[in-house]
Amino acid sequence: MLIAQISDLHVNEGDSPINALVDANANAAAAIDYLHELSPRPDAVVATGDLTNNGRPAQYEALRELFDRCQIPLYAIPGNHDERAAFLEAFPHHPYLPRHGGPLHYVIDDHPVRLVGVDTTQPGRHDGALEAHELNWLDATLDAGRDRPTLVFMHHPPFETGVWWMDCIGLPEEHRRGFEQVIRRHPQVRRVVSGHIHRSVHTAWGSTIVSVAPSTAHQVGLDLEPGGSMLLTDEPSMITLLAWTGNQVVSHETAFQPRTSIDMAASLPAGAKAALLARPPAPKGGAFT
Repeated sequence: MLIAQISDLHVNEGDSPINALVDANANAAAAIDYLHELSPRPDAVVATGDLTNNGRPAQYEALRELFDRCQIPLYAIPGNHDERAAFLEAFPHHPYLPRHGGPLHYVIDDHPVRLVGVDTTQPGRHDGALEAHELNWLDATLDAGRDRPTLVFMHHPPFETGVWWMDCIGLPEEHRRGFEQVIRRHPQVRRVVSGHIHRSVHTAWGSTIVSVAPSTAHQVGLDLEPGGSMLLTDEPSMITLLAWTGNQVVSHETAFQPRTSIDMAASLPAGAKAALLARPPAPKGGAFT
């Protein structure tokens, strides 16, 4: 199974300061187009929050038009820039979203990998939360699928990334600790993926791996000095691909804007590509030395 992760789209009406760096809406559309062109095409897309820039209805109208164009099953959770009520109003045709007025936690059982969406947002705040009753829901949900490989996706990462000003609006330590205790009880969780940081970050955590996806829009400048700069940058916008091999999750990150490439196969001697696929020992002085 191939899962695409898009994160931190920040769809807006064109009046956002981030548009001085990138056209977030055009980038989000280009990311969807790129997924359609991939071979193999992803089996599912998870969108890990900050779908809009301010959670305004007009932004969700633009987001709905974008998501409705997606020809791949798409599952979304909100981020700290989103508003739950406006999000739900814009997506009545996404039946996986709960309508009980609380956090938008849900599980998708339609694929070889079980997908569990965890809503870490707090209304009116930028930092995240996972209260005891939410962790109880997650524990019971995971317990009901112990024999199924599972991917948990969320917005706020459950660890400190070192990007201090983004970590300040992350999950509180006690909530991270409770979440880790739940995940440790469920070794079928093969990866936890998140967004929020606008950078690629990975760590071994609990009994699994946690990945943070870069943004389809702008990135956050890399400054690991406490109290350092709080920069947004026009570094390449990217998506993440998560391949379930039947044994493990293998992740790849790729830019999706047009780019120049060279096909190395054209420079190989006749039959060399077939030989490479057979994976013989690589001789010294070969094509790649």
